[in-house]
Amino acid sequence: MFKWKKKEKETKSYDEGAVDASLFTGKEEEVQDTDEVYTELSLHPDWHLPEEEAYVYRFYNSDLPPLKPNQVSVSGFDIQKKDQNILVKAFLRNSLQRGIHFKPTSILLLDKQGQLMARKHFDLTDVGLLPGRSSRPWIFDFHQKDFINGDTNIPVNGWKLAFETHTRKHSLDLEETWEQSLDTEEIDKLEEYVSNINPPKPGEVNFLGLQVTFGNEGNLHVTLLVRNGNEEDITLKSIPLIVEDATGKVIAKGGFKLNDLKVKAHTSKPWTFVFPKNKVNRDEVDLSRWKVYPK
Repeated sequence: MFKWKKKEKETKSYDEGAVDASLFTGKEEEVQDTDEVYTELSLHPDWHLPEEEAYVYRFYNSDLPPLKPNQVSVSGFDIQKKDQNILVKAFLRNSLQRGIHFKPTSILLLDKQGQLMARKHFDLTDVGLLPGRSSRPWIFDFHQKDFINGDTNIPVNGWKLAFETHTRKHSLDLEETWEQSLDTEEIDKLEEYVSNINPPKPGEVNFLGLQVTFGNEGNLHVTLLVRNGNEEDITLKSIPLIVEDATGKVIAKGGFKLNDLKVKAHTSKPWTFVFPKNKVNRDEVDLSRWKVYPK
């Protein structure tokens, strides 16, 4: 008896860069009565391209794999190096029956094995309304600072783009001197405080006041959180600060030189700034509320 080889079940190849559309719509969508969605080319209204270039986009779009219902994707098709930057052409795709607006989000550049090469936050609101079941070409520029190891060489064995689908948790970053001077309970309270407040917006660096007190010599001690919402560490060399009381009156201002104060990505670092007496106005100060900000 011959043992006939069973025919393997044919599997469809879908867009591997696709994610659930709720990442951008914020809600679950109605189930569509189809297994796969092919997207039509939709050029941005402000793009006025010669017919030859539009044809190239139509050609690449026709070669895209299908999406599953209720998905969006970023599908790269061309990558070029320009100076120390990498320019990636890609399609933003929408398999919903209705149009959607993309929001600011982080795009990942991965090698063929899925290892992270670069990460950058892009304001995708500029894409505009992407109609239902359509693809829109877009260009993503990655700078050298966006690359994990600074290597901007194009991978010879393949690459792909992806949405960053998880938000990195914002956490406390303590200098060693602070870890040594604070007890465990104080550190725990700081960690709890940082985890419970809203993190800075992606790409934002801001300052949040923690404590303000007058010293015995008339100087002003201001402790604040330096909050880094970037995907990479930042280093502060100097900072000018202004402190206002509850009435909005400026009670202190001055510049501070920092010894290359480093704040890690997605962390908040507490730091105390001491304004000397000659930089402080103590007349009728109301510290029931106060704020500090760079000038």
